[in-house]
Amino acid sequence: MTNATAPLKAFTEDAQTGPFGSQLHSGEYIEGGIPVINPSNIKDGRLIADQSSTVSTETAIRLKVHRLRAGDLVFARRGELGRAAVVSKEEEGWLCGTGSIRVRANHDQLDPHFAGYALQSAEIRSYFTQRAVGSTMGNLNTSIVLGAPVPIVPLEEQRRIADFLNAETTRIDGLVNAKQRVLDRLAERRTAGVVAAVSGGEHTERRESTLAWLESIPERWQEVRLGLLARMGSGHTPSRSHPEWWVDCTVPWITTGEVKQVRNDRLEDLYETRENISELGLANSAAELHPMGTVFLCRTAASAGYSGVMGSDMATSQDIVTWTCGPRLNPYYLLWCLRAMRPDLLGRLAMGSTHKTIYVPDLQMLRVPLPSLEEQREIVESIRQQHSRIDSLTDKVRRQIELLTERRQTLITAAVTGEFDVSTASGRHVADGVTA
Repeated sequence: MTNATAPLKAFTEDAQTGPFGSQLHSGEYIEGGIPVINPSNIKDGRLIADQSSTVSTETAIRLKVHRLRAGDLVFARRGELGRAAVVSKEEEGWLCGTGSIRVRANHDQLDPHFAGYALQSAEIRSYFTQRAVGSTMGNLNTSIVLGAPVPIVPLEEQRRIADFLNAETTRIDGLVNAKQRVLDRLAERRTAGVVAAVSGGEHTERRESTLAWLESIPERWQEVRLGLLARMGSGHTPSRSHPEWWVDCTVPWITTGEVKQVRNDRLEDLYETRENISELGLANSAAELHPMGTVFLCRTAASAGYSGVMGSDMATSQDIVTWTCGPRLNPYYLLWCLRAMRPDLLGRLAMGSTHKTIYVPDLQMLRVPLPSLEEQREIVESIRQQHSRIDSLTDKVRRQIELLTERRQTLITAAVTGEFDVSTASGRHVADGVTA
């Protein structure tokens, strides 16, 4: 039977939002200081310190009303609504940040760890979602948080539930972490497989490569400047000051926003774009219509280094560089060469600390290993076959992680709402049964 509830404020001694405005300037952040807890620092019921968001001891003392004590609850005010963590002894003295709310409960009435789990339950998450304020990004205020309906449970039972959930969620989190390591290894295998394929890894007679991103290539392969194998191009944005150029837009137009479709490297061909341009805009700008099969690479912003192949005739913005392959180069072989060299493009050629840009003169000097056209096709097919196997395994592991995450949430909700007696239940069986 589900327990009766009371608002969190009934168990609360004090609540405080983080410092605002002139209370904490960006210039007061230092390296290696006292952590400031913002929403991004609250994850899976734990506080994760970020060394880029720390302040001096003097600043923390000045803002002492925002300092955390062991047993405090810290809420994220935005983002994943209601995300919360309990402050440990080791985290005592850290600061509650601008995007967080600190709640100090009466521990004679409310066990903080039980409260932390209760606030992760489906009912309270739904409560937060329904009451969040803000048109684009939901936000919680102190009033909403303190109104959260906490189950009324005897203190000793609260502690039993918290101990049970500590053990069970730790077990589930361990399984999730193990499966995440499997995903990491599969991703590494996928990347390494591409590099091995485009460098002719099956060939035994080899020589040292002069390419920065490869150690060696087959003895009989060439290393050829890309400009000799494909026509390089780019694009443009028709002037927005001519609204007539943005009417009857039917020409697919690749911008940095489209590149997210190929970021996971599963997709080779791009068929649809969010924006189109018009024939008139195309004719009155430096943009050009590239033929289907043209290879494109984003050279700026967060999508820098990501590439694909045009699935139809398309134009691009000036942030995209293109190669239309000649008879000696398979476009899909070039695509996988570009993906194999991405770490080199971003590490050696991309300029800028926050806004990465790969400049056209550097791209004009790119060289690729060149086997015969038939071997290029075989390499592409071998990559596709290998990825089919790896991606199938990856999808299965991801689904297992999703199920474990769902079971964790179901278990927490069932325990704190009194759906079963934690003194006799097995969290594994309860979670399995509820999600079956």
